[in-house]
Amino acid sequence: MTGLRMMMAALAITAAASVWAETPAPVAVSDTVVDTLSERLFPMLGALGRSPAGALDTRARRIAACGAVPACVVEATIWTDQDRAMMAKLATTGALRSVKSNADLPVAVALDQELDGVNVVLRVYGLGLAGRYPKIDGPIFATGTPFFADSVKVAIDTARAASDAPPATIAGSVRLAVALLDANDAVAATRFEPLDQRENVGARALAARTDWKAFRYSLLIVPGVGPEDVDTALSPRSKLHALLAAQRYRQGLAPFILVSGSAVHPRGTRFVEAVEIRRALIERYGIPADRVILEPYARHTTTNLRNATRRMVSLGIPLDRPTLIVTDAEQSKYIESQTFSDRNRTELGYSPGAVGRRVSLYDLEFRPSRLSLRHDPRDPLDP
Repeated sequence: MTGLRMMMAALAITAAASVWAETPAPVAVSDTVVDTLSERLFPMLGALGRSPAGALDTRARRIAACGAVPACVVEATIWTDQDRAMMAKLATTGALRSVKSNADLPVAVALDQELDGVNVVLRVYGLGLAGRYPKIDGPIFATGTPFFADSVKVAIDTARAASDAPPATIAGSVRLAVALLDANDAVAATRFEPLDQRENVGARALAARTDWKAFRYSLLIVPGVGPEDVDTALSPRSKLHALLAAQRYRQGLAPFILVSGSAVHPRGTRFVEAVEIRRALIERYGIPADRVILEPYARHTTTNLRNATRRMVSLGIPLDRPTLIVTDAEQSKYIESQTFSDRNRTELGYSPGAVGRRVSLYDLEFRPSRLSLRHDPRDPLDP
């Protein structure tokens, strides 16, 4: 009898497994990381969801022809010029009427940038091609290794297990792109959200009742500089930046200090530059926590200034008054150089603001620009 019961149990398990394998659609579950990242990177594509029936037949056949070959599936999912031209028509149908525009960008341009952003993720994390910043970004595993191939396969499986959206659709391609980012722990773009309701909530409350005319500058902008080893929390240059910022704050030059910088250098570090500088300002120099604004996403000097502007707008800090960039002499000189200006135009497509007069070896005046409010899904770790 015992043997019969064991056999019946085994048959029951086999039957259950068979039923599970034949389940036609996944059960919808909420994934806070995936949902937040999708909304952060691809809000317009998310609003479109599935394209009109039949519009993606060519894409569907292209992807289906790949079978179970991961690299082929990723390549076939990339949005071609013909695919993107077809999607551009959706920008004129009113389907995006309820979606918040991407700053001053026309709807068609913003939509195409999101498709380009999906393609960037597919190429870098799905095919192993070099991205915009290959020294600090890219897949965990080296291209061409079995580990890389397996990570791509599992990302495809994850995307299809999580959503019943056909692979050829907008929703299907977004889900694959986000699954590839998640598989490589490349989800830094949402790590601190909702930032201004947590770390910066005190600063927001103070900003609402600040007399800005009482200060020479609305803000001290302090960029971080990462150390070159994974065990050091705060580099010597960032320690200098903290000291200089504390001095200027105690002088009464500005009511707030904004610290900017992600976990960037060296690649794989667990230390976020802005978090560590903020900690130093509070613990070492006694600066009130609600006077230190956290900007933990910037990965470059260009985005230090761009993201500072975004935080100012979010917290209600006026843009019509000058700010002061406080940093070491070398970075300060770089910020006012033509090289930096050219880099902004190349990587951002605009200048995040106007660099003004030099106040000292360490200090530059800066007037931010609203162009910085444009989000850029082509830089998925800090759009």
